[in-house]
Amino acid sequence: MSALDSLYQELILDHSKRPIGKGEFVAPEGALSASHHEFNPSCGDELTLSIAVDPESGRIEQLAWDGQGCSISMASASVLSQLVRDERLTMDEARLRIDAFREMIQSRGEGEPDEDLLGDAIAFQGVSKFVMRVKCAMLGWVALEADLHQVEAQRP
Repeated sequence: MSALDSLYQELILDHSKRPIGKGEFVAPEGALSASHHEFNPSCGDELTLSIAVDPESGRIEQLAWDGQGCSISMASASVLSQLVRDERLTMDEARLRIDAFREMIQSRGEGEPDEDLLGDAIAFQGVSKFVMRVKCAMLGWVALEADLHQVEAQRP
């Protein structure tokens, strides 16, 4: 195992042990909000991810999730939460990240992910080599995508 692979493995384990964004969701007053539950029947992973979006700027003001599952699914949701929070993403920027993550995770290890878009989420590139784990890594990202669709439907 390379030093980089080892570092990525540590990052995933750290996020699974000390998840970011996991907990109660409270939408700020006046925000558009959505919540979506995802379940992976092949392994039992599940989570519910909720967002609050400023209706004028389209910026994601709040993101919280709760769930249970393997370290990959929980760490992936945690990394996603950190990315949204630290980058203060708009809905459009979040969609770009979701698309980039999906492309990376479905690549079977081919290609070079965009580290500027994905940040620490590139740690999951190795997961793409294990087809049975792809859905685990995608769980939170798919839930966020569904939330974005719900919020978009609420916008004037």
